[in-house]
Amino acid sequence: MLSSEQNELVTRTNSGTGCGELMRRYWQPAALVEELEGARPLKQARLFGEDLIVFRGEDGQIGLVGNKCPHRGAELCYGRLEDGGLRCPFHGWLFGPDGVCREQPAEPAGSNFHTKVQLKSYPCREINGIIFAYMGDGDAPELPEFDCFVAPNSHSFAFKGFVDCNWLQLLEVGIDPSHASFLHRFFEDGETEQDYGRQFRFRTEDDGIPVTKVLREFDCPEIEFEETEYGLRIFALRRLDEAQMHVRVTNMIFPNVAVIPMSNDMMLTQWHVPIDDEHSFWYAIFTSFNDQVDKDAMREDRLKLYTLPDYKPRRNKANDYGYDAREQKSKTYTGLGEDINVHDQWAVESLGQIQDRSQEHLGTSDKAIIANRRILMKAIEDVRGGAKPPGWVVEGDEHLFRGPISIDTVAPANEWRRSWMERAQSRRAKSEWAAEP
Repeated sequence: MLSSEQNELVTRTNSGTGCGELMRRYWQPAALVEELEGARPLKQARLFGEDLIVFRGEDGQIGLVGNKCPHRGAELCYGRLEDGGLRCPFHGWLFGPDGVCREQPAEPAGSNFHTKVQLKSYPCREINGIIFAYMGDGDAPELPEFDCFVAPNSHSFAFKGFVDCNWLQLLEVGIDPSHASFLHRFFEDGETEQDYGRQFRFRTEDDGIPVTKVLREFDCPEIEFEETEYGLRIFALRRLDEAQMHVRVTNMIFPNVAVIPMSNDMMLTQWHVPIDDEHSFWYAIFTSFNDQVDKDAMREDRLKLYTLPDYKPRRNKANDYGYDAREQKSKTYTGLGEDINVHDQWAVESLGQIQDRSQEHLGTSDKAIIANRRILMKAIEDVRGGAKPPGWVVEGDEHLFRGPISIDTVAPANEWRRSWMERAQSRRAKSEWAAEP
């Protein structure tokens, strides 16, 4: 467990907090690209407790700026998108995507007052359906060459969802492998067209064992982890018999990303982003190694669960997450339907908006969570002392951060460490875009 003071340290992310300043030193999702589609490409965004606006100018450039005009404080979300920027309707002040005040039409001709005014702004990058922002001090790090970033757009799909709790609860469910045998247990092993892009609803490559069956029948995995240049690599090991080991490899990219196998061909990279300390968004990029992603099918499936334009879950605390007692007896362990997003939503929201970790009793299966908290607390103190945060990528080193590899496979029990990597490398070798140069 953590002390109350430690829990405050790792959960509070507003400007000026230790964790907030650390997380701002990484590129973070600010919006989906699809949110800027349509006649008015402007969207209000709340990120790390700041009220912001993300917009696309007439030249296609994306800006992430403060919502309050520095003149008199009017809300710029009602601004005019014109002349290459965002114009305040109150007095016509024009700001570029970089926050520079370009015009003050009510000021005298020749006035240089506009050069003394700066709207808060953050640099943005648009990658595979997500708009990323850097909100930290100084120059931004380079983006690593993770698969979700270098995959062609045809092989990726991005979405997001609102969660009514703190960011760390979301991350910690993603790096907790043992919960899948219970929270995501299915009593039947369905494989239908409707299972496309759904986690666990597939068979292991070569061996053809339903992953749902493995999770259900082998519910006490051995958990191992190792520190990497990007965070943690986590192993969930389930011995099927004397000869075979089920190996599930997931990753934690520091500070707030989980990389999880979705199927033999697809993986999920998911950011857990603070709106503020009590609310979050998960942002996900689904990446396929071989076949192009069926974006329409994946979007249609997610819109069964989430509303637009707010991306809030249709099943939530107000309607008991769709709980069905009859289903819980015979179909799913939770009675909350067949989509694991709902299961996770209930689990993390049931802990409260900010979980009190001083009341926990962690066990052996929580070793990855414990390790990550130690890394997080140390990183906060290191950054406060002027050090670079973990996984900081400098120009020229982008290629050193490949993958990271996530896979669900069956390996020889006595050679699983070598075998899982060989299978992962074989999968990459078959991919047109992911193969090593």
